[in-house]
Amino acid sequence: MLIRSLALLLLLMQAERALAAERTVMSPDGGVSVTVSDAKGARWSARYRGVQLFTPADLGLDLRTKPGPDVGTKLGDALVIVGSSTREVADRFDRVAGKSARVEARGRAMLVDFREPGAAGRRLSVEVRAYDDGIAFRYILPEQDNLVAPDIANELTTFGFARDHRCWSLNLGAFGTNHEGEYESVSSASMRDHNLLDSPLLCDASGAAFAITEANLKNWSAMNLAGRGDGLPGLSVRLTPSLDNRRIAVRTSAGGPVVSPWRVVMLAPSAGKLIENDLVAALSDAPAVSDTSWIKPGKAAWDWWNGSVVKGVAKPGMNAATMTRFIDFAAAQGFEYMLIDEGWHAGAGGGGLVYPGADVTRPLPEMELPRLVAHAASKNVGLWLWVNWQALDARMEEALALYARLGIKGIKVDFMDRDDQAMVAWYHKLLQATARHRLMVNLHGAYHPTGLSRTYPHLLTQEGVLGAEYNKWSHRVTAAHNVTLPYTRMLTGPMDYTAGGFRNVTPATFAPRDKLPMVQTTRAHGLAMYVVYESALGVVSDSPDTYAASPEGLDLLRAVPVTWDETRFLSGTPGSHVVIARRRGGEWWLGAMTNEEARDVEVPLDFLAAPTTADIAEDGSAPTALRRSTRPVRPGDKLVLKLAASGGAVVRFR
Repeated sequence: MLIRSLALLLLLMQAERALAAERTVMSPDGGVSVTVSDAKGARWSARYRGVQLFTPADLGLDLRTKPGPDVGTKLGDALVIVGSSTREVADRFDRVAGKSARVEARGRAMLVDFREPGAAGRRLSVEVRAYDDGIAFRYILPEQDNLVAPDIANELTTFGFARDHRCWSLNLGAFGTNHEGEYESVSSASMRDHNLLDSPLLCDASGAAFAITEANLKNWSAMNLAGRGDGLPGLSVRLTPSLDNRRIAVRTSAGGPVVSPWRVVMLAPSAGKLIENDLVAALSDAPAVSDTSWIKPGKAAWDWWNGSVVKGVAKPGMNAATMTRFIDFAAAQGFEYMLIDEGWHAGAGGGGLVYPGADVTRPLPEMELPRLVAHAASKNVGLWLWVNWQALDARMEEALALYARLGIKGIKVDFMDRDDQAMVAWYHKLLQATARHRLMVNLHGAYHPTGLSRTYPHLLTQEGVLGAEYNKWSHRVTAAHNVTLPYTRMLTGPMDYTAGGFRNVTPATFAPRDKLPMVQTTRAHGLAMYVVYESALGVVSDSPDTYAASPEGLDLLRAVPVTWDETRFLSGTPGSHVVIARRRGGEWWLGAMTNEEARDVEVPLDFLAAPTTADIAEDGSAPTALRRSTRPVRPGDKLVLKLAASGGAVVRFR
């Protein structure tokens, strides 16, 4: 009887599989279609505008079952479809800061239920969404008696490319890095399974562009990418392993379904149009902060990058006299904040190390921190403090409560340099705690953005980018690097590049130095970053004396917004040049940047709604010089900008 029943069940499942081998969901405009099948286990594929973009590739999880021995078991290659359902999805929300004030994302969702053959077959569901501008899918591991809180070693997720593409990727080299490096142009066919590639990863697919990343990362470890290892074009997922057991990436707990982050494919006709994409934010949790009135984006003076070099102070450094100069400079320029970096508290100075006796609740006496806060407040300037994450974690509640009582406005948290499950959880712990104490946050030594700035809108910016600090010790911050970032790292969220260096020189005369560092791009190139780069905390990195000695363009730094109502990509390609227009209220700003090649850029002004005046700042006769002009313009006009080598332009449409 038992054998007959099992045989009948197998026949029924085989018949069900034959009838339900695949399911397809299409975006509202019909341009994106995603198919999930069970032809060779759980698989997915996708088409974009009638073209096969992703070929059938694996879905599933590599588990370590409990209790019992630490034995791997794959949940994916034997799965069959046993059911599915579809629904419409629509997300509309306003946000405090970002590249657009309002986000609207419409799509169609399909939930596909899988089960392994056999009476006690394990179950796995995959939720797939098709949007007009992207694809997203995630795993849902239901509670089931035969699979109790398994550990997850890795995902079986694979992205199958229909052909070879030109891509831009950041090769991390190893787990546990600060995610600061160059995005290099590579052929997708050259990606190998021993590579460890950061997300987002951008590819030009001839008539289409896509970027692979993740959203709503929580209770999981970060997603890295590698070549498939089977000789076929495409990528596979590599989850960051746990520090205490490299065979485990995600530990789960009983008491509910296990839900993965979203695996996201941003889609557009060209790489530049991906800059307008808001899918990562749309797929992230709604804000965990109900009252956002205390969250104030703005610009900040900063002491660290320039080496705290100021005139008129007997011993410039980490003391009240030096910081007062920076506070007064911020007030004079109308900047909202002053960021006090490392060295302000007892036992500081270790950077990524925490020295014995380090205490983030004990300001140095010479800092006179309560007096500094009061002085800054009298000038309408708020203070931010830098902290090492481990030193903060040791006394988090006590420290945050102290900062709130003092009147500190935000904290810059540094040197996490990890993206394993424990560190992902720590990000959420920190952002929940800072929300309770009404402190804004800037994450440094951070992994790529995953939509946290929607869930926690007091997260104004984060690093995980090779930015201006590298001018202090390397030649790596080139113009080509700068014009690659908008198409790569910036696609997923704000980045604290820390622009504003006003010692502009040519690459041939550039030399790294720690104090008063140079930048090997023009003044206009650097000013354009404040329009092109997304960051709700705009750090102005140079010293007050530098700006006083060479003020050309400082008026633009004072006036440029840090958050926007609308963003438009206008022209450019990765590594070559970029032109972006952003609107705040009724005023548009335009930023243009080029690589080491001088070029004339013709910009159609179709984004304008009415005749206006264009205030133009272009490259002048020297790297520090600006050529200023004003002219009336109308919608439909074309503006020609002359960009010098490593140059740029800023246009304000009044």
